[in-house]
Amino acid sequence: MANPVALSPEARAKALARMGAGELDVLVVGGGVVGCGAALDATSRGLRVGLVEARDWASGTSSRSSKLIHGGLRYLEMLDFRLVAEALKERGLLLQVLAPHLVRPVPFLYPLQHRVWERPYVGAGVALYDVMASASRTSSGLPRHRHLLKRQALRAAPALRSDALVGAIQYWDAQVDDARHTMFLARTAAAYGALAANRTRVSRFLRQGERVVGAVVTDLETGNETEVLAKQVINATGVWTDDTQTMAGTRGQFHVRASKGVHLLVPRDRIISHTGLILRTEKSVLFLIPWGRHWIIGTTDTDWTLDKAHPALSSRDVSYLLEHVNRVLVTPLAAEDVEGVYAGLRPLLSGEAAETSKLSREHLVAHPLPGLVVVAGGKYTTYRVMAKDAVDEAARGLDEKVAECVTHRVPLLGADGYPALWNSRHRLARRSGLHVARIEHLLHRYGSLVHELLEMVTADPSLGDPLPSSDDYLRVEAVYAVTHEGARHLEDVLARRTRISIESWDRGADAAHTVAELMAPPLGWDRARQDREVDHYLKRVAAEREAQQQPDDQTADAVRLGAPDIIPVR
Repeated sequence: MANPVALSPEARAKALARMGAGELDVLVVGGGVVGCGAALDATSRGLRVGLVEARDWASGTSSRSSKLIHGGLRYLEMLDFRLVAEALKERGLLLQVLAPHLVRPVPFLYPLQHRVWERPYVGAGVALYDVMASASRTSSGLPRHRHLLKRQALRAAPALRSDALVGAIQYWDAQVDDARHTMFLARTAAAYGALAANRTRVSRFLRQGERVVGAVVTDLETGNETEVLAKQVINATGVWTDDTQTMAGTRGQFHVRASKGVHLLVPRDRIISHTGLILRTEKSVLFLIPWGRHWIIGTTDTDWTLDKAHPALSSRDVSYLLEHVNRVLVTPLAAEDVEGVYAGLRPLLSGEAAETSKLSREHLVAHPLPGLVVVAGGKYTTYRVMAKDAVDEAARGLDEKVAECVTHRVPLLGADGYPALWNSRHRLARRSGLHVARIEHLLHRYGSLVHELLEMVTADPSLGDPLPSSDDYLRVEAVYAVTHEGARHLEDVLARRTRISIESWDRGADAAHTVAELMAPPLGWDRARQDREVDHYLKRVAAEREAQQQPDDQTADAVRLGAPDIIPVR
């Protein structure tokens, strides 16, 4: 197991300096789940690796997913057995080996609406789902599906209308805090030797004739440029893939199309259920996912051609989700029940299908130019396979023999010893003076790295206090986000290191000043800089709220773009 390292401001500066000091084997462009996964894969094979991200770790698609680690039950209906089998294997690895502190089981109820044919049809699919999981040999720990009578289903989910089902089938999948998982990938890669720097944009690629030999990267915090030489460059920029390809002077061998997925958060008490729900819509499926004190309701699947950095929700999106979920609820939800919202863009491989819901969820890897590898498509659950395939392709362009992928047995930081620590949570609570519920919260977010936070609380007991209007999170988490997790701006902490921006009614407005004050010492901010960070964040919140009131994508996008980024990415 690698020794934990901090993604601190000092570590970032050193990483940038070292990237410019000698030739890398692999430079990974893009700090989403696939890019961070590729950096971990490459460095764990013994390669010299750099990882750069123009914004924050997971700031794009990888912090805005449905938070599910799943095989994709609906892909069975499309007869995409290979994709489902691959995803189920990865689900098991994440639950058991790679990230047991971040990934946990979650039950789902599938209401049946037709008396004769639907139970055997759906039951056969779910049974196959369980069999395929068992065949992967990574399924232990998840219960098998079960058939429920109508009264049993209503006991599990009292919120369902009696006339909305004739029975149900319950099955199990898993969920993850996607932003934290992606950040842990970057941090684990750094622990194995990768040089990682967020807020660092590729300005242009370096060429020797036809060959790509590296990139000029710009530190967006200082404006300083660094020439980074690399034998292979991996483009893992998701929905920005085509833009990055254009920068390299090639159209590439495939194209990526963005599909917007919208999610709503409502308080847990608005829907009385002991299980998640999966509902059919005319185009796809709708999930109700338990998420702490909330439910996540999503998602949509619509074409998006507007701003990629900040996909906006419109009132039409909110109405669509509420209309569909209200069809089965005893007590309908209103727009006023929506506490938080977010939208993400799926990078789908372009095809002939007119609707994005029919485009491929599988991934492709290409080598459009010597020295440049491109990976795109796929789904969050299979990030590790995508990363492996990208590094395999890059390895073919290296002179020396490269070791095989080992990430299927490389746990992320925080995973080591996690089950024993969970069993010792009451002892940790007594020793630290924190309530056991606080310890459970920290273990679910930091795993065995919890000791680092508890040591900080011991040194300064005030850090054990909760943040204003965000009682689930402690002050120590805001400081730790800067000193150990690479957070450089207020938004990084409120939107990704924590989920305050979507989990509180004020979307983090009340906590903003306190969090900025906690971030200031390790980042060297003065009062003016703190005020500037808070001002930018509050403008973001206001723009998101106003965008939600707009009737369509175009007007919502225009309103959301009225709040500029704290560090513009040009």
